[in-house]
Amino acid sequence: MSRINLIPVALMLILLGLSACNGGTKSNDTNPQKNDINKTVLLKAENYHEAEGTVETLENTSGDGKIVVLKEAGWLALDADIQLAGRYKVEIHATSTNSGEPTIWIEDYYDNKDNRTYNITGNITLKNTKEQCITVSRVGTPLDKGTHKIKLHTNEPLKIDWIKLTLVKKYRETPKKMVQATTGDEWTIAWADEFDGDAVDTTKWTFDIGDWGWGNYELQYYTDNREENARIKDGYLIIEARKNDMGKKWTSARLTTREKVSFQYGKIEFRAKVPAHKGNWAAGWTLGDDYKDELSWPYCGEIDILESVGFEMDNETGNGIAHASAHSGAYYFKLGNQPTATLPVKNMNNKFHTYAVEWTPEYIKAFVDDQHYFTYDDNSTELSWPFDKPHNIILNLAMGGGWGGAQGMDESITSQKMIIDYVRVYERK
Repeated sequence: MSRINLIPVALMLILLGLSACNGGTKSNDTNPQKNDINKTVLLKAENYHEAEGTVETLENTSGDGKIVVLKEAGWLALDADIQLAGRYKVEIHATSTNSGEPTIWIEDYYDNKDNRTYNITGNITLKNTKEQCITVSRVGTPLDKGTHKIKLHTNEPLKIDWIKLTLVKKYRETPKKMVQATTGDEWTIAWADEFDGDAVDTTKWTFDIGDWGWGNYELQYYTDNREENARIKDGYLIIEARKNDMGKKWTSARLTTREKVSFQYGKIEFRAKVPAHKGNWAAGWTLGDDYKDELSWPYCGEIDILESVGFEMDNETGNGIAHASAHSGAYYFKLGNQPTATLPVKNMNNKFHTYAVEWTPEYIKAFVDDQHYFTYDDNSTELSWPFDKPHNIILNLAMGGGWGGAQGMDESITSQKMIIDYVRVYERK
């Protein structure tokens, strides 16, 4: 891509005082609290430093600064100074300049060494408001501390006022790290959740929240400890995805042990039913504690104990396919060399099956109902083996996305459920 119109960057960090364009209102708050400055970053479009496409800068009719017009498909580049790592709400104040409805999205770390494209908002359709700027948003975008080189992309002409990044959840290190012994005669339980209570045990689980696409263009908004999406009933954890819920296309839940406890080595096992029907993407997996934002992955490591997509399952019989894999800096799906294996499994949606990995300093092995079908054992380099550090466990049910939605969505379904009997971590003694 060509880059033109280089202008020195002068980013503004303020809490309020956001401008509107073409007749919008202006905040009267001119004295943001110093304690909140680090939690909110406002990027004025006029402070862009690179661009693709024909660009025009105009006075804002609200009298507050300037606005930028991209007269064709292209992007604006800005630098965001993030002083607190965590998950952010991303807001974009913009409008179409013609009769179309542009698709816009924000790219992070556009200068990354791997030539990756990190979409941290998913694709957003901007409704046409006859050149009156409106604010669209996504929640949950992970951002590490430091300078983020970002681009606002558009596929049609666009008038841009500002981008605002607001911290919604500060990054917190996991306080408890358990290292499981891998030598001995038998497996014994080191940690477990049998889901025998009345509600999700928040001393063991954290809820990830948001709808930023989760790096895979997923459709769901993950909610925060909402019973409609995650609840305990009759000794089971039920994760339910619900269509047209809370004003979102889908809601669902993603539970993680991050911020509570993480694990290194041992056997990690869960017993579950996963849903049928095209469009769902159910998973039980681990993610390295080193993850802070998308640049961390796959260097932090990921172990997929089970992934299941609805389009591979027979809706009547429930016969489907279990996937297990390992991701590292040396091997992952975007390089086309992801270590993975599959196993046909009968009646995945109406019968409980046990999914497990055995993780040692030498190898990772995956099982379904004690049947071994996957091994990963390249521990030769740091890039190929990030599995000598703690990982947290994640359970989630996604809808759509690059894989779950690869063959479209079954429009007849309004609910999907992943039901988990237990999660256990074992060590050898």
